[in-house]
Amino acid sequence: MPVSTEDVKKLREETGAGVMDAKRALDEADGDFAKAKAVLRERGIAAAAKRSERETGQGIVEAYIHGGGRIGVIVEVQCETDFVARTDSFRQLAKDVAMQVAAMNPLALTPEEVSAEALQGRAGTPQENALLTQAFIKDGTRTIQQLVQDVVATTGENVRVARFSRFELGA
Repeated sequence: MPVSTEDVKKLREETGAGVMDAKRALDEADGDFAKAKAVLRERGIAAAAKRSERETGQGIVEAYIHGGGRIGVIVEVQCETDFVARTDSFRQLAKDVAMQVAAMNPLALTPEEVSAEALQGRAGTPQENALLTQAFIKDGTRTIQQLVQDVVATTGENVRVARFSRFELGA
């Protein structure tokens, strides 16, 4: 089935993929939008793996205050260039990560960094207490790492959450 330019345009708007990438994905998925999105996501993950070794010297520090000033979060999200650091998708990622930290109070970035001592008296597994493997509070079907990979796929650069800190009154 031939893919129309309207279909390509719609897929591009929903995913941020390039024209030819969107067309190839739709061709490969025989016009099925859900399959085409999955194809683009898989390609984005593969591209993210290739980019993961690249230097991230730019980015932003995002602050988020919640609960009438009772909880505060600062996150550092890094990328390769200041151009990407100014994009809407990168800035939204930083805001979403800061909100995630405020809501879920992760112990570390990755499950490997969560110590057994830190887990004592706390519910959940290391995966549930590590920021990158937590389910996203706005969409429980996705993890924070998947959000990062989506930005990598749309920007073409290595993007990573470098560090975070959470403050809570009385804690």
